Amino acid sequence: MGHEVTVFKPYPFAVGQKIRIEGSRRAGDWEVAASGEHTVTLRCPISKKQFEWPIFCYLVDEEKDSAWPRE
Repeated sequence: MGHEVTVFKPYPFAVGQKIRIEGSRRAGDWEVAASGEHTVTLRCPISKKQFEWPIFCYLVDEEKDSAWPRE
C-alpha cells in the first residue's frame, strides 16, 4: 500500500538570483551573492550587507512580474 509522502529538496541557488524568503527569521528580499555545496551567501538589496548561511531554503512558489524588493 502506497503512502502520501512530502519530499523536500534544497533549492539550487544561482548567483544574481533575486529571492524572497517568507515565514523565517531571515524573511525579506535578497540577492544571491554566492552559492556553494553547503552554504549560500545572500545580499540585502537595501543595505548591501551580505550573510553566509548553511543551505536552508526550499522552493515553494515562483512569482512572475513581481515587485522586488518589496517596500
